[in-house]
Amino acid sequence: VEVPPHISINDRYKKFINQHVNQGMSRTRCDAVMRSRKITVTNSTQCKETNTFISAGAKEIKKVCNAAGKPYKNSHNLRVSNQPFPIVNCKQKGNHRYPKCEYRGRSATRYIVIGCEDGLPVHFERDVRDLS
Repeated sequence: VEVPPHISINDRYKKFINQHVNQGMSRTRCDAVMRSRKITVTNSTQCKETNTFISAGAKEIKKVCNAAGKPYKNSHNLRVSNQPFPIVNCKQKGNHRYPKCEYRGRSATRYIVIGCEDGLPVHFERDVRDLS
């Protein structure tokens, strides 16, 4: 996902926190959380097809940008966590528009791959089952 460079790193970090960090998130809360946080396709009322929440504190996730993570494949800014995190994947069901988006949630424990800039997570790339 290309993010325009004119958006500050701090704003991108705040957006990452809003879209992907929710300590205590459960698979049954996808509809409510996606709606309350107004998570849609950027600049539209279109429901976002899928969204992943990391069920951990921002401070723990931020550490993946440093000692709690390592470079992912050959990317210059992607990092993979050294430890798995509890996550909830919310996948859209139906073809509605915000605020009527409906989601099916699935819980898992996965390693997370995030994009970091200046030590802050600014992009959720994917989750991986194992580090091989």
